Amino acid sequence: MQRYGDRFGQNGFRYLLENGSVYTAANYDHANTETIVGHATLSTGAHPSEHGMVGNVWYDRDSGELAYNIEDPDHEVLPTRKEEREGAQVDPAQKRSRSSGRSPVSLLASTFGDELWIHTAGKSNIFGVSGKDRSAVAMAGHVGKAFWYSTNTGDFLSSSYYYDAYPAWVSDWNNKRQAEQLDGQSWELLNDQQSYLLADKDNRPFETDLKGYGKTFPHAFGDIYDPLFFTRVLVSSEGDRLTAEFAKSLIKEEQVGADDVPDYLSISFSGVDAVNHFFGPSSLENEDVVLQLDKTLSGLLGFVDENVGLDNTLIVLSADHGMPEAPEVLAEQGMQVGRIDPLELVGIANSATNAAFGIPDAVRTFFRPYVYLNTDEIVEAGVEQIAVETVISEALEQHAGVAAAVSMKALPNLTDTPTLRRIRNNFHPLRSGDIYVAQAPYWFLQEGSALAVMHGSPWRYDTHVPIIFAGKGIPAQSISRAVKVVDVVPTMAMLMGVKPPSSSQGEPLFEVVDPKVTDQE
Repeated sequence: MQRYGDRFGQNGFRYLLENGSVYTAANYDHANTETIVGHATLSTGAHPSEHGMVGNVWYDRDSGELAYNIEDPDHEVLPTRKEEREGAQVDPAQKRSRSSGRSPVSLLASTFGDELWIHTAGKSNIFGVSGKDRSAVAMAGHVGKAFWYSTNTGDFLSSSYYYDAYPAWVSDWNNKRQAEQLDGQSWELLNDQQSYLLADKDNRPFETDLKGYGKTFPHAFGDIYDPLFFTRVLVSSEGDRLTAEFAKSLIKEEQVGADDVPDYLSISFSGVDAVNHFFGPSSLENEDVVLQLDKTLSGLLGFVDENVGLDNTLIVLSADHGMPEAPEVLAEQGMQVGRIDPLELVGIANSATNAAFGIPDAVRTFFRPYVYLNTDEIVEAGVEQIAVETVISEALEQHAGVAAAVSMKALPNLTDTPTLRRIRNNFHPLRSGDIYVAQAPYWFLQEGSALAVMHGSPWRYDTHVPIIFAGKGIPAQSISRAVKVVDVVPTMAMLMGVKPPSSSQGEPLFEVVDPKVTDQE
């Protein structure tokens, strides 16, 4: 965050950086650094091996199909309009969804919000709001209420898991059609272009043009009937602004923080991630969306101060993952990096098993980072599965850009390394695949999609995130010792006097819970 810190205002990120306990060496300790995995880890204090969210998509062995992480056909999204629109979907994970139903039923651990609700006998209000459905659902937990932005309509949605019908204030907010007011407008730079650190990084070959959105400022949203209109709004500073405006209405209408019973509200801003996917983290677009998010955050914190009081509020800031540079950026500097087509890896795996065992279709499916095997064919061939996994792993590791292809059956007996520990922490026996494929640094595992940049690796550029605690009684300090994201929820639980979530695996951060302590003796 300090990259653009000299241009932050006084009351957004700078307020947290100067008044909070700032952890500068915080990392996730799982390998598949994707959106649902990070949010579930943040909310539960557990690794995916415990909370079960091993990826944005996994193979459902019961149905025989790839499954979207929070999909639940028993709890359909509540309609916001008489005639629903359908926009063009560009999210590779969302494309795997077979229904519009959404809920936390696949989350296998309790969350901080769940435990706070239990502690107060159901009197606490628990909410999650985000530009993405999986972010809101994971953070709201099992007992909270989740709302997320729709790239079909620009409305904020929920499902029948949470409500039978929308509260009146939500319908009123959606009826204002705030996203539609951007019809014919553009994402404009906040400041003069020459004042930006990345002023000349506004048009690079690998950047993605969302069918008319362009690679240079200004980025035109188009008209509201364009199937990509509401996606373009999310891939800009406006998506974060709308998320904050919805959250403000929620705070006011749901009386969040209005009494002595503590309430919980998670707000997950999706703009930085979306912009990075299409333009990269070292782009003019990234710099602008961060500076505009700082302005949005300033307005949100001011609203909280006016309606609740910052002295009455515990603020925790973090992120669900980091983001790498595009391979092309590093290739320009002489690094041997690139992009890997997963279908090519499937072909290599099947060729290897055909040669070794006469099994031509050993791979059932591959969705990064997991290879799922056709166990029926392996059994029919009379071959031990660990032998098949070993042959595939050895073949894949010969491919340029593959750092490791790890057999899940062999994993328990492998010598521990930091990367293998993260892969272990990512393994859930019912959801993980049979072989974990880890790309080498700055290589991308990428199926054919419109995205220019992909996170999801076990490397530091994807695992490193900020952690900041701010509020009354929390000292202003910068801490450089290594900590894990699973430490966030145990710290919140201790500060609030509630028990940690069911599968929490972290430790309270002593600099926050007991500032007088200078070490962990």
